Amino acid sequence: MNDVLKKLGEIGIVPVVVLDDAKDAEPLGKALMEGGLPCAEVTFRTAAAEESIRIMSEKFPEMLVGAGTVLTIDQANRAIDAGAKFIVAPGLNPKIVQYCIDRGVPVCPGTCTPSDVERALELGLDTVKFFPAEPSGGLGFIKAIGAAYVNVKFMPTGGISAKNVREYLANNKILCCGGSWMVKGDMIKAGEFEKITEMVKEAADIVKEVRG
Repeated sequence: MNDVLKKLGEIGIVPVVVLDDAKDAEPLGKALMEGGLPCAEVTFRTAAAEESIRIMSEKFPEMLVGAGTVLTIDQANRAIDAGAKFIVAPGLNPKIVQYCIDRGVPVCPGTCTPSDVERALELGLDTVKFFPAEPSGGLGFIKAIGAAYVNVKFMPTGGISAKNVREYLANNKILCCGGSWMVKGDMIKAGEFEKITEMVKEAADIVKEVRG
């Protein structure tokens, strides 16, 4: 497994971030670092994503900054050039996967069926996103198909919260979980970075509690 993915596994919870204004990237990065989750999946849902990735990557070089909701090769290219250390997509687009592989950047495409997982395996991947996790069957689904895909690890995202993240993290098929409950958009817009730091600390404590 790629070293970046191993580090994500050690961190345990990946904050999924939507930034409408790049000025919030630095204080948010500081909050994540101080809270004990030195990583972020910055989604490409907004025009500020590329610049936010660049700012976080430059200000916090020790932080694992990735890009999420990557839907095109152009977005993947811009994200990687801005400093993204990993790429996450909601679905499995073979062209995007191959582009990231060619550039030497780990990619976690979205899967929600056994056929999706097998397509990822065919492309040489051993780690996939499971999305949307809770609506697609949650941990029960992963347990049901996990035995068939011995070497595959999952990054469930979608419906993950402080209430259910423990049981996900306790399962050996889970690399890490993606979640946004500790970095909600309204908190970022309101500049509530101290509150975000506290919630990130709580999330980091859950990882320590479950995984040691």
